[in-house]
Amino acid sequence: MSVEVNGLTKIYGEQKAINSISFSVKSGEVLGFLGPNGAGKSTTMKILSCFIPSTSGTATVNGYDIQSNSLEVRKLIGYLPENNPLYLDMYVKEYLHFAGQAFGIKENLTKKIDHLIDILGISAEKNKIIGSLSKGYKQRIGLAQALINDPKILILDEPTSGLDPNQLVDIRQLIKELGKEKTIIFSTHIMQEVQAVCSRAIIINKGKIVADDSIDALIHKRDSLVEIEVQFLEPIEQLEIEKIESITKINKLQPNYYRVFGNDSLKIRAQLSALASENKNAIILMKENEKSLEDAFFNFTNKL
Repeated sequence: MSVEVNGLTKIYGEQKAINSISFSVKSGEVLGFLGPNGAGKSTTMKILSCFIPSTSGTATVNGYDIQSNSLEVRKLIGYLPENNPLYLDMYVKEYLHFAGQAFGIKENLTKKIDHLIDILGISAEKNKIIGSLSKGYKQRIGLAQALINDPKILILDEPTSGLDPNQLVDIRQLIKELGKEKTIIFSTHIMQEVQAVCSRAIIINKGKIVADDSIDALIHKRDSLVEIEVQFLEPIEQLEIEKIESITKINKLQPNYYRVFGNDSLKIRAQLSALASENKNAIILMKENEKSLEDAFFNFTNKL
């Protein structure tokens, strides 16, 4: 069950919310869709879910065009929008029955609802009015609605917004499990969430895709330099460290504490140790800082 996007553009007045973006999502892939506020994430998701039309470009879901075959596309998709528009005056089970009936589900609807209530941890709230619930529980109900038709493709816009740390773990695990049998596209500002759940991520900025790769490749693609912090027992002149050819950049943190950058971690460590010995000094701390998706996100969305 694949998604293909080609040259998709959406213009509001004189503003291009998305500008000729193209990407594909394979069956069974969990794709993180990342970007700053206003980058075009929600607009793209609304177009793919047939909620709004594009200005130009094409997109298909399992071969169905989102414009000419929108009803077929909607049957395949479960969509949780960013603002999660629930009917607040309805009871939880009543709302989920309504959502299921809207999809034309007739067989085993009650059983499906009970299953979703169970796996999403809303059993204690199932007989309450939605408007009386916390934001976290409302978010779970929105996710239940997105899953009610057992969709082949899930489009989730900020699905963990408002959840507490325990709920985050549960929902992340659920998304990971669902990803084994469904194609999932979801946006989030929580980078740890992407690293924990996704196999790949797209970063969009100012309406254009600026990165599209596996999580590991995104972390290391922008800057191949390793980052090492080293603390000497006694102060040491920066000029001495600059003599090490494998070090390309140096930040002095304290007279005896430096952050250095280069391409070869083992070589840098060995040469720093040799430098300390030559100067009758000693190294009391040396550690390599791990790169993170947050760093990659910042690098790809900011001009450095």
